[in-house]
Amino acid sequence: MRIVIAEDDALLREGLALLLRAEGLDVVATAPDAGGFLHAIDAFLPDVAIVDVRMPPTHTDEGIRAAVEARRRLPALAVLVLSAYVEQAFATDLLAHGSARLGYLLKERVGRVQEFLGALHRVADGGTAIDPEVVAQLLTRSRPDDRLERLSPRERDVLALMAEGLGNSVIAERLFVTDGAVHKHIRNIFAKLDLAPADGTDRRVAAVLRYLEST
Repeated sequence: MRIVIAEDDALLREGLALLLRAEGLDVVATAPDAGGFLHAIDAFLPDVAIVDVRMPPTHTDEGIRAAVEARRRLPALAVLVLSAYVEQAFATDLLAHGSARLGYLLKERVGRVQEFLGALHRVADGGTAIDPEVVAQLLTRSRPDDRLERLSPRERDVLALMAEGLGNSVIAERLFVTDGAVHKHIRNIFAKLDLAPADGTDRRVAAVLRYLEST
């Protein structure tokens, strides 16, 4: 796995690089700003980019815009976005363009090394990794949705874990139920959200987007 890191905080940038290299991962470049990051994308053609949301010169959305441009240049690139706190618009905007090979984590999650590495590998393998705190805050701010109101408390628990990018087996472990029970809950979620199997969409992704976009 070839990785580029874009982070303006030198201590965090080098700390991440040391952590990942200690895990046997290939950090091919680091960059302190969006311009350096895009140059590294062109030069090294990485598999994964770890990108801070806010970078110089304005420290607003340079990281997000650079990540979008990097994916335009390298469509197979997996992107794991780091943010100091939940930024609702950025999280929903990322998912609105498709959830494959995308992650959004709070920076504090980096200190929980195994969780961070698990999210990194999940994104690199084509999945989604959304920080639980991001999911919680998006739900707190959400407007009622009649279809979501149809879900039972357990089905909402399952959908919340799906929104973090977790697979059925991990969801079963978290909720102390069987894989079969999770599969049944997910079938019920699809039915209650009116997601038909023949409509040409990825129903799992559609359910998560509907959950997060009720804002």
